[in-house]
Amino acid sequence: MRHAFITAGSKGLGRKVTEKLLEQGYSVTVNYRSDNESVENMRSVYKELEHRLHFVQGDVTKKEDIVRMVEEIKEKYGRIDLLIHNAGPYIFERKKLADYTDDEWYEMMNGNLSSVFHLFKQTVQIMRNQRFGRIITYGFQGAEHTPGWVNRSAFAAAKVGLVSLTKSIALEEAEYGITANMVCPGNIIGKMKETSISEARLIRDEHTPIGRPGTGEDIARTIVFLCEEDADMITGSVIEVTGGVDVINRFR
Repeated sequence: MRHAFITAGSKGLGRKVTEKLLEQGYSVTVNYRSDNESVENMRSVYKELEHRLHFVQGDVTKKEDIVRMVEEIKEKYGRIDLLIHNAGPYIFERKKLADYTDDEWYEMMNGNLSSVFHLFKQTVQIMRNQRFGRIITYGFQGAEHTPGWVNRSAFAAAKVGLVSLTKSIALEEAEYGITANMVCPGNIIGKMKETSISEARLIRDEHTPIGRPGTGEDIARTIVFLCEEDADMITGSVIEVTGGVDVINRFR
């Protein structure tokens, strides 16, 4: 049975990815930082799958937590086939780069970029030995083209750097059967992060060209497809799942 490690996988977009992976027969380790309520809810909902669902607490901005979590997964499951970095610190207050504190800057860099380096370093040899691995990172609409993003500069800089990192991993690790791709969600907010596509089809969204809001299931379906064995031709790709919405310029 293939095993997935997903960061921040107990709520929001990550929860829908976790649910879809369980549905597809994977065993899953879910990282969480502090939301014990969401974890206990998942334990209850998926009690019959407790042998396939494992939780590890840790902060992905800290290397020592990443090392500890991966060691725990290796001890329990002996393998890691999928690495899905769903966690991504984000500052909701809109402000210019000049107004960022040092701590805010480094949280964006460590949580969105450096964390992938440390996660990769801890898991790549496992995947090389298996001759199989799938690495998924998250970006934002237009990230591949390095756009400026007014009042989101730190987050944007980290994610644009992550585009190049993801592509480099794809090229360097292809010979080992490892792929690396980035998925870029659209404007999926609030309860829509844990909503199904069928539910979203009942909601009219005049701001999204396809006419309905995006959901966590849209992201989960894309990720599960990229993680299939026969999806190995897709690597180094940046895939936007936006419904055509202009995420960057919607407030301008």
